[in-house]
Amino acid sequence: MFMLSDELWNSISDIYSAILSHPFIKGLTDGTLEEEKFKYYILQDFLYLREFSRALAILSAKAEKQDDSILFATHVSDVLRVERSLHEYFISFWDIDVSKVKPSPTNLLYTSYLLSVVYSRSFYEGVSAVLPCYWIYMEVGKELLKNGSPNPLYRRWIETYGGEEYEKGVRAVINLVNSFSLTKEEKEAVKRHFRITSMFEYMFWDMAYRLEKFPFDF
Repeated sequence: MFMLSDELWNSISDIYSAILSHPFIKGLTDGTLEEEKFKYYILQDFLYLREFSRALAILSAKAEKQDDSILFATHVSDVLRVERSLHEYFISFWDIDVSKVKPSPTNLLYTSYLLSVVYSRSFYEGVSAVLPCYWIYMEVGKELLKNGSPNPLYRRWIETYGGEEYEKGVRAVINLVNSFSLTKEEKEAVKRHFRITSMFEYMFWDMAYRLEKFPFDF
């Protein structure tokens, strides 16, 4: 049976293909990625997850069904416990003061869009906006896990997102999306948010590869 999730994933085949072929992703598995770029990515992702967890908390509050509310509340806890601990490992390894790290232009744009959608739009639109972060990371992680990495730092990151426990949480959100009963107009809104945030996922890795900066300090 062709599900809404199938339609969504098929709609971003061009974006996902571009992500897999991006030099940042390729550099993770062959070990050629400069550590400075990986460090930049980790620090920006640390900031991103703080805002992403807020988006999930809003979705938890807006959910009409208790099970859906519990799902996102649990994921807020998972983000703070599992993914933050991963980032804190790297931050400790590099001995960086994260209080001095500022969001990049792409990071600020992405998180602002996410928070705007989950706060001001419907529950189903909010879920469609956060879904690419879940889903693309899972698929990329599984692809990277096939090859691993000669770099132990990159390998540690790959094993977190390519694991079965992470996939279990992602599948729960995909199943939620498939449970939505939407009109044609509502489905178009879902597809639009899903594609926009999928593009932000591509832009996030590209941002790290380019060591993106604001033109002026703030």
